[in-house]
Amino acid sequence: MPGTIIVGLDGSTESRAAAEWAAREAGLRGLAVTLVHVWQPVPEPMALASFLGDETHQHWAERIPREAVEALKTRHPEVEVTVEQRNGAPAEVLLEAAADAELLVLGSRALGGIGGFLVGSVGQSVVARTDRPVVLVRAGGEVSDGRSVVLGLDVAHPDDLVIAFAFEEARRRSAPLTAVHSWNLPSPYVNSLALAGGYDPRDDIADAQAGALAEVLKPWREKYPEVEVAEKSGFGSPAGRLIDESKEAALVVVGRRVRRSPFGVHIGSVAHAVMHHSVAPVAVVAHD
Repeated sequence: MPGTIIVGLDGSTESRAAAEWAAREAGLRGLAVTLVHVWQPVPEPMALASFLGDETHQHWAERIPREAVEALKTRHPEVEVTVEQRNGAPAEVLLEAAADAELLVLGSRALGGIGGFLVGSVGQSVVARTDRPVVLVRAGGEVSDGRSVVLGLDVAHPDDLVIAFAFEEARRRSAPLTAVHSWNLPSPYVNSLALAGGYDPRDDIADAQAGALAEVLKPWREKYPEVEVAEKSGFGSPAGRLIDESKEAALVVVGRRVRRSPFGVHIGSVAHAVMHHSVAPVAVVAHD
């Protein structure tokens, strides 16, 4: 649906948090929100069981979507909120519903402790197969006005769709943008450290990588002069550094390269790790 943010709603705390995030985003963008409640038919023996009677079915099929819409309209009266109830496999239904939407928003639940967050099979399938941006939202997150938008950037293969998405999110929020680029020493450099008379090439490589990051961002700084930009180029794991930055972020933006292969779908190791461990909501932007 053009001009719409789609939310997957299943009645969980996580999906309600996703709906709340989507309504706030819709207010910033001037868009409508559609809650898609997917109802999977229950096998007949289960449907006939006493613990899955008519009242339970009616609660899931009618009350939860209705109450979610009413709550969002109360908190966000300026946003048009509607609900659609569809039958079928959740991943397939959400992919179809979001085919021409501006954004798809899903919830993800905490695993507890240091375990991170669980992006279930439905969420992973949708992220891996859609060409629309997908935002994964955690339940219980704090309102993050004023916090930065964090952009994970590969200076060797920068993509305009991913960068533009991050800059637009920062502009809408009047928030700063933190561009994070990570690099590691190629193995020949590591092996040569002991042979180079104590010379450590990391300083030179760090300067070159920081310069490359600045060069990639230069036209975007000019296009978005109102966005304050911080550049962070450093040695280490790309996913690990983004997860660290997520602790003080409003949103983390990562790219997912579309790989059209007969051998199945692919998310990418960095996006996959950030999806599961970022504290802030994560936007996964598909690109060629």
